[in-house]
Amino acid sequence: MESFHTRFSAWTPFSNKSLNTQLFQERVALISHWFDLWTNKQRQEFLLTIFLRCTKSQLRFVQDWFSERMQVAKVDFSTVLPRFISLYIFSFLSPKDLCAAAQVSWPWKFLTEQDCLWMPKCVKFGWFLPYTPTDNEYGAWKRHYIACVSHLDWLTPREAAATYGTLNEPKTEDEELLERQREKRLRKRIWEEIALRHKELFKVRPPWVSGTCCSSVLKPRRQPRLSQTVRERVGLHEALEKQLVLTSLEILPKRSNISGSHSYPLLSKKYWHGVHKNDDSSSYALRPHFILISSRIPAYEMLVESVKAGVVSVVYEHSITLESLLYLIEKALDGRKAQSMGIFSNGDSREINLLQGYKIGVKNLLRPEVRDFWEKLGSYVATEEEGGHVDFFMPLGASEAGTEVLSQLSQLTGTFFTAPTGIATGSYQHILSDWLGSQWGKAPSSIYFCEAKLQTWSSFTDFLEETLKTVRKQLYPLFKELQKSISGRMIGQFMFDTMGMTNILSNQETAQALADGLMELSKDDSERSVVEDNSWDTKSRLSKNDLNVEALINLERILQKDSAEKRTRVVRELLQSERKYVQMLEIVRDVYFAPLKAALSSNRAILSAANIQILFSDILQILSLNRQFLDNLRDRLQEWDPAHCVGEIVTKFGSQLNTYTNFFNNYPVILKTIEKCREMIPAFRTFLKRHDKTIVTKMLSLPELLLYPSRRFEEYLNLLYAVRLHTPAEHVDRGDLTTAIDQIKKYKGYIDQMKQNINMKDHLSDIQRIIWGCPTLSEVNRYLIRVQDVAQLHCCDEEISFSLRLYEHIHDLSLFLFNDALLVSSRGTSHTPFERTSKTTYQFITSVVLHRLLIENIPDSKYVKNAFILQGPKYKWICATEVEDEKFLWLSVLRNAIKSSMEK
Repeated sequence: MESFHTRFSAWTPFSNKSLNTQLFQERVALISHWFDLWTNKQRQEFLLTIFLRCTKSQLRFVQDWFSERMQVAKVDFSTVLPRFISLYIFSFLSPKDLCAAAQVSWPWKFLTEQDCLWMPKCVKFGWFLPYTPTDNEYGAWKRHYIACVSHLDWLTPREAAATYGTLNEPKTEDEELLERQREKRLRKRIWEEIALRHKELFKVRPPWVSGTCCSSVLKPRRQPRLSQTVRERVGLHEALEKQLVLTSLEILPKRSNISGSHSYPLLSKKYWHGVHKNDDSSSYALRPHFILISSRIPAYEMLVESVKAGVVSVVYEHSITLESLLYLIEKALDGRKAQSMGIFSNGDSREINLLQGYKIGVKNLLRPEVRDFWEKLGSYVATEEEGGHVDFFMPLGASEAGTEVLSQLSQLTGTFFTAPTGIATGSYQHILSDWLGSQWGKAPSSIYFCEAKLQTWSSFTDFLEETLKTVRKQLYPLFKELQKSISGRMIGQFMFDTMGMTNILSNQETAQALADGLMELSKDDSERSVVEDNSWDTKSRLSKNDLNVEALINLERILQKDSAEKRTRVVRELLQSERKYVQMLEIVRDVYFAPLKAALSSNRAILSAANIQILFSDILQILSLNRQFLDNLRDRLQEWDPAHCVGEIVTKFGSQLNTYTNFFNNYPVILKTIEKCREMIPAFRTFLKRHDKTIVTKMLSLPELLLYPSRRFEEYLNLLYAVRLHTPAEHVDRGDLTTAIDQIKKYKGYIDQMKQNINMKDHLSDIQRIIWGCPTLSEVNRYLIRVQDVAQLHCCDEEISFSLRLYEHIHDLSLFLFNDALLVSSRGTSHTPFERTSKTTYQFITSVVLHRLLIENIPDSKYVKNAFILQGPKYKWICATEVEDEKFLWLSVLRNAIKSSMEK
């Protein structure tokens, strides 16, 4: 009875310990059951009530329990602190520590790869990102930093000497000791001159000026005048100090960063100017280098950006005069003489297209105004004895006429003129080849430009010229029609102002003749050279040549090389261009193929194995073939002698061109696969966006890099022609060179035929697209011959003779002549509101097979001219052209096409 009462009573029995424990557990279970049924808000209120009733020891017990299980005191600061504070903390880490921190956790990896941490580290070394990252892309600057660092050369001087060799012969211990003593004496002399200068300045210093830096506020406006002796010593000190600094810079290893710029700073232009003025007898190496760039050069803005620091550059308009050009040069030099002057303008191997109307060549070089210009220009450059030279960036050294121009200019000015001897192996690629009479140990192009940027500009110019050629081809009909319309309006206005309406109607043939003449006169005559306008100039030029014949011959003997040296130079250019070509193919392998293959092997595939095989299998085989060809050329040139042969190596290479055949046959499939994968696979699209047109790929995309194999054969042909030109007829290599040229020429014809077939197919697709309702035109061996715009006429009465028939113009037609059919379409013109431009539209009418087409001529009469009849199986068209020449040419081409189709 007592236990029952105790069990169900409201009070706790303290006297019965076991029963107390049991009752406590039951109540805890009951409260826990209620706690499980409560809502979150009710549970929080209950816990708050419990914690408010707890003592300090009980709350400390709860805190210890949480510390053991939740580790509140060891929380990650990056998840608690604001993000900008965490980034500020990480900004004190080095790149190596940031990469290590990125491996701790995902929050740390996200923070340590932010662009705000890596961009200052890249900009500090001049490594700029070649593209703008998207909004959702992060880690771009970190990847760029790693890529730049991986391409740096970190070899020690001893390792670099073992790998690359040394420029100078190793010195003995006595020579090194003498060189150290010479440097020590030079430094001691500089220090003595500096101390002497300080002493002289201290003597003439006003008493109120202290020697502290704060005294610069009280600096007098007029500096105290030093004695002549002191000024000469100070000038000598500055010259010697400058010479020592330059010598030290030349001795320092020139390690280049990823952008091609050197790691040590260049001297400022202001300092050059001051040293030159203070001491005219100082070394001529202190004179600046000067470069003239024509505005006619494609993408000349990129060329200006590639000019080295410290080089004075001037961009001039092609339409200015010789006097204006001299004024620009004089203003830029500011009374100084240039150590060297480069002239970068258009031209070829025979002439210099310096200005509009001035194509400088052998014929007009000694004209009075041209001769005066070059004499004044030569006075701005140091003489040949002082190491001065003028560099033309056009291949004048590749021909005898260009060499004669250089020799005459050297005779006129007393300055050494030089130019590249390279063959045209691409757009402006000759400037990176050997130069005529180069005596400075490096190409003149490296004096003015950063070679990496210059190579990028040259590649870009090549693609730009191709694009312009395509644009000119497409816009030529429009410009021709516009020129014709403008000429007609001008002649019409002229005749209307000077003649009456009756005379105008009766002299339409005269008006047409005037319009044709005006079109001929309006053609661009900039390509025509300046014509000698009087016989006196010719006689004076001949007399000058007679007076200086001996001097010119002697100078020409110095400049010209014998055939063996020229042959060696061309073979070296073949090796150099082949090395660059192989480097471009290796970019495809290293930048595109290797990462895609690695991703496929790591089960994170971007492309399938089949797509990788389609894209890169053929180009890798070409790389292997040309790598072997390059090794053979390099081995041959290591022991080169004029009696050695290079034709057998090229012949062996030409017998293995089946590798290229596989690539060219699959080339359209490769491009379509790239476009399809770009559209269908987002990872591949991101991969191309990350790697295309970067510094590593020479600012080119993958399709642009795949163009190099098709362009290389034209370079092979030009170089082999040059080698054979300088190979004597009795040389053993003559026959192998002829065989190699025939092989390369035959294969180039095969490539040109493939290009022509693809262009014709694209042309047919374009015609089918612009003609409304046109059937399918793409058939095997079909190509377009000519398009002729005609007027369709209707005869009012066909019973009378041709001379009396009247015709009316009912439609405008366009006749598309193919090699097997004639397509007839109507032609209309649609105008855009608020614009003067118009668009030509075409509507398909019918097509006729050529062997079923009949032609009938309509003689000219009072009522119709330039008319003819085309008779098909079902339809007949009476057509007329605007001028007689178009009718004659159209009928002639049409008859020949019909005859050829019937002979098949």
